[in-house]
Amino acid sequence: MPTPSFSRAKWSIAALFCFLGFQYGTWVSRLPALKTRLDLGAGEVGLLLMACGAGAAAAFPLVAVLMRRLGSRTLSLASALALIVVLAALSVVPNYPLALLAVCADGVAVGCLNVAMNAQGAALESSYDRTAMSQLHATFSAGLLTAALLTSGVTSLTQSVPAHFAVAGAVLLLLPVCARRGLLPDAPAPTETASTKTDGQRTRRWSLPSGLTLLMGAAMTFGTITEGAMNDWSTLYLKDTVKASSTVAPLGIAVVSATMLLARACADRWRDRWGDGPVVRAGSALAAVGLGLALLTGGVSATLLGFACVGLGAAAITPCVYVAAAERGSDALSLVAAMGTTGLLAGPALIGFVATAGGLTLGMATVAASALAVTATAIWIPWNIRRSPERDPLPTTPDHKDVTTLR
Repeated sequence: MPTPSFSRAKWSIAALFCFLGFQYGTWVSRLPALKTRLDLGAGEVGLLLMACGAGAAAAFPLVAVLMRRLGSRTLSLASALALIVVLAALSVVPNYPLALLAVCADGVAVGCLNVAMNAQGAALESSYDRTAMSQLHATFSAGLLTAALLTSGVTSLTQSVPAHFAVAGAVLLLLPVCARRGLLPDAPAPTETASTKTDGQRTRRWSLPSGLTLLMGAAMTFGTITEGAMNDWSTLYLKDTVKASSTVAPLGIAVVSATMLLARACADRWRDRWGDGPVVRAGSALAAVGLGLALLTGGVSATLLGFACVGLGAAAITPCVYVAAAERGSDALSLVAAMGTTGLLAGPALIGFVATAGGLTLGMATVAASALAVTATAIWIPWNIRRSPERDPLPTTPDHKDVTTLR
C-alpha cells in the first residue's frame, strides 16, 4: 500500500479520534435515560461504568497480540466496527446484566482503538517530522461536542434511545469508511518496531516497566480520570444537583468538549513556546482550581464556567503524555495508552462510588483532586524541550530545506 501524504494521513487518523469521541459521547450523554429505563441507582451506574473500565483493562494484553497480528491500521478499523455494534446493543438492552456485558465489550473495543489510533498518530509525527498529536486529540473533543449537540437536538424531538443511536450509528459508519484508504501502512508504525526485538527483551520490558514509564502512566491515568469523569457525570451533576433542565443538562459535555477542542487546536503552539511540562502543569492546575470554585459557588452559570476551566486546562495533558511516552518506544506508548484508557473508563466508576457514599458534589470534588494530582505528577516527568521557531530557527542550508518544508 502506498504511503499517503501527510495531510491525507492526518485527516484519516483524525477521523478515528473523532469516531471514538462521538461514539463515547453518544452513549454517556444518554446515561440519564438508561438510568431511568433500567431503574438504576448511582452505585449501579458507577458499576456500569466500572464494567466498561474492566473491559479496557482486560484489553491491555489482548491489544499487544492484536497489534502484532493485525497492525494498527487493521485493528483501528476492526475495533471501530465493533463499537458501532456495541452502540446498537446498548440502545435495546432489556436488563442490567446485559447492559453490563455490553459496556464491558465497549471497553475492550475502546482499549483496542485507543492504542491503535495513538500508534498511528505517533507514526505520523515520526514519519513526517511534524507535530500533530494535539490536533488529533482535538478531533476527539470535536466528536464529543458533536455527540452532545446531537443528543440535545434529538431529545428535543424524541426521547427514543434506539432512534437516537440509529442516527449516531449511521454517522459513525461513515468515519472509518472515509479514513480507511488514508491510514498509514503498518510497517512504519511504532508498534512494529518493537516486533524486531527478541521475545525475551519484549517480555522483560513489559513485565518490568521503568519507573519513568509508570510515572507517565500515572499522569495519564489522573488526566483521563479528570476528562472521563466530566464526560460521564457532568450531565447528571447538572440535572440532579444543580437542577438544570433536561435540555440544558447535556450542554455540560458540550462546554467541556468545546473548550477542550479550542485549546487543543492551539496546544501545539503552546508546546513550542513554553514546553510540554509548563503547559501540562499550568493546565491541570487551572482545571483543579476552576472546578473546585464552581462546586463551592453552585448554580448553572458557575458550574458551566468551571466545566470550561476543566476543558481548557486538561486539553494538553493526554497529547503531551502520549508524545513523551512515544519517545521512549512502542512498549511505553502501549502501556501508557492502556493506563489512560483504563483511567478514562474506570475513573468515572470511582466517582460513582464516591457519589453514593457522600453525594455527587463530593464525587466531582474527587475530579478536581485528580486534576491536581496531574500537576504534582508532571513535576517529576522530564518533558521534551521543544524547539521554538521564533527563538531557534532551523538552519537555511540545503540539508534542512526538505525538513523545513515538512514542518
